[in-house]
Amino acid sequence: MAVLQKIRERSGLLIGVIGFCILAFVAGDLLNGGMNISSRNVGEVNGVSISSADYTNKIQNLEQSGRGKGAQLHNQVWTNEVRTILFNEQLDKAGLRLGKDQLINVLKTDPSFAQNPQFLNDAGKFDINKFNTFLAQMKAQGPQQWNAWLAYEKQLETVAKEQMYLNMIKGAIVTTTAEAKMVYKNEATKVSFDYVTIPFSSINDDQAKVTNDEINAYVKKHAKQFKTTPSRKVEYVFVANKPSKEDEAASKQIIDDLLKPSVVFNKTTGKNDTISGFAKATDIKAFVNQNSDVPFDSTYYAKEQLPVEHAEKLFAAPTGSIYGPYLFNDYYAVSKIVAKKNTAETVDASHILIAYKGADRADATVSLTKEEAKAKAEALLKQAQGGADFAKLATENTNDAGSKANGGKYPNINKGQMVPTFDQYIFNNPVGKLGMVESDFGFHVLKVDKINEKEGVQLATIAKKIESSKKTEDILYSQANKFLESVEAGDKDFAKEATAQGLISFPATKIDPFDDQLTGVEGTQAEAIRWASNKKTSVGDVKKFDSADGYLVVKLVSINDSEVMDADDARQTVEPILIKEKKAAIIRKQMAGNTLEEVSKNAKAGIVNAIEVTGANPMVNGFQEPLVVGVALGKKPNETSKLIDGSNGVYMVKTKNVTKAVDLPNYLTYKQKVGTNNRQMAQNMVYSAMYQNAKIEDNRAKVLQ
Repeated sequence: MAVLQKIRERSGLLIGVIGFCILAFVAGDLLNGGMNISSRNVGEVNGVSISSADYTNKIQNLEQSGRGKGAQLHNQVWTNEVRTILFNEQLDKAGLRLGKDQLINVLKTDPSFAQNPQFLNDAGKFDINKFNTFLAQMKAQGPQQWNAWLAYEKQLETVAKEQMYLNMIKGAIVTTTAEAKMVYKNEATKVSFDYVTIPFSSINDDQAKVTNDEINAYVKKHAKQFKTTPSRKVEYVFVANKPSKEDEAASKQIIDDLLKPSVVFNKTTGKNDTISGFAKATDIKAFVNQNSDVPFDSTYYAKEQLPVEHAEKLFAAPTGSIYGPYLFNDYYAVSKIVAKKNTAETVDASHILIAYKGADRADATVSLTKEEAKAKAEALLKQAQGGADFAKLATENTNDAGSKANGGKYPNINKGQMVPTFDQYIFNNPVGKLGMVESDFGFHVLKVDKINEKEGVQLATIAKKIESSKKTEDILYSQANKFLESVEAGDKDFAKEATAQGLISFPATKIDPFDDQLTGVEGTQAEAIRWASNKKTSVGDVKKFDSADGYLVVKLVSINDSEVMDADDARQTVEPILIKEKKAAIIRKQMAGNTLEEVSKNAKAGIVNAIEVTGANPMVNGFQEPLVVGVALGKKPNETSKLIDGSNGVYMVKTKNVTKAVDLPNYLTYKQKVGTNNRQMAQNMVYSAMYQNAKIEDNRAKVLQ
């Protein structure tokens, strides 16, 4: 149903695009200027500065190319800058350089080039000559385009050198026979032992509560594992600007009134005229356009294209009948079934594209003028109309690489998928119809091959948006102000006061200075987040922000400008560790004794057998317990261990016997397996080591205000 589809799409447009443009962000104009920031750098990595201008320009370029927004891009660019600096330090020390041939090899493996028909030869392989033509075209477009390409080429070079560096490290990893033998023995040596255990789960978590001070102490001791960027935490209440039940009723009343005849004064005749209601209106289109917030649309829609909750009844209703009023999204609507017929759901079509020099995405080899291209297309159309094989004409003449190999055919084209002129032609002509249209890509010689039909219904819908009245807006505004005044004094708990006033308070939420969204809040909230991130805003400050979506009251709860996580952020990782330590201390008191039998008696826990367990698969009591099995393997037969803090409980073990692995003639298979595993781990370990040992100063929140 067209009007319902429009209601769905009120918030934005879905734009169909044919093909793709290689490196759009390179070909686009470079942005001039930038954010209003100071000349300070946004940060340093091991003494190397990150320029504010470069940082913001990279973000703006990514935003312009549709690659994200807000905190996502800020953190992406920051991470890339840090990584580049850390790797460049190592690359400079290693003296790595990249030759032209090596750069070409990098391009050959990049899908943007390797899979783009613009750079492929007839065999589907990367063609260096076509690539050089592309470079020549890029350079001819001016210094701005060429400099953008050089910048991208530099990025590729850095990535390639990083890969070379990592490959050198992986290539230098040598697996000794001793390592391979150790892995083999870990898999083949078996131990059987008796044990007593009390699982951590037997102790209630309330007996092992962890304080923020304890978490902070742990984080301080392991600071490198808990690096973070500056952040704030806020509490907030959002009073949404939503229509009341009265506003809904008012919108519904408008719809109800349109279903009835109405009397209006005719200035021309000086008499009252009776106007038919929606059901008996003779000019449906005019009636809808005059009374609906969404204009009339004559499109026929299949049942599955209608709103799920109304589709069955709308599609089954007889022609001429009225359905509604009914709620749909933020509208009250009523629909009249105008007509039903079979319509084209998708179309199979063939085309021959004749491009000209300067046309959108025209290949560098295209030399025809616009007039010459039009004349050639007209000549091909005449040949097709005269009975020539259309597929052969397309294969020999089309400039569309996407359909050249299959005779210009495009199957199952959805409405709106192609450019407008192409789309209008194929959906408004019968099977076999030949014609020509123009688009930004050139001239298209078209043939309608097949129309895939489905029953559709045409609906005339009057939709009235349910909007807040002035009275409702005043009530909501007063409600937000009342809450603001009550918490500004500072002597009332934010969350409790919200509950007392019938509002929902969102608990302390971590925000990044570059976020623009808050959970549960409609619309962008960049202004509120910038306020909370501003160095002039203090803990405890409260402020209200007004927007068309509603009223947001924000309280700054905490500030973390240190380089490590605070207790709240680290709790998820640290709390389980500290809880386990506390529970282990409690359990150890229960497991008093020097022998397995004493511990079993005092702990009131049975002695259990573990049979032929290996270090490679250390399953004990149904859990992976590598430390427990390792201790058992290290003991002599009938030797008892001390208490062991395992992964899932506290244990004492008594080794019964160890079956040692039989020596192999050679360990080549194990050397290959261990070597492969070590090389795979190296790549992540290298950067992790660089990052943990780097001195990183993040000033973004201070500079980009």
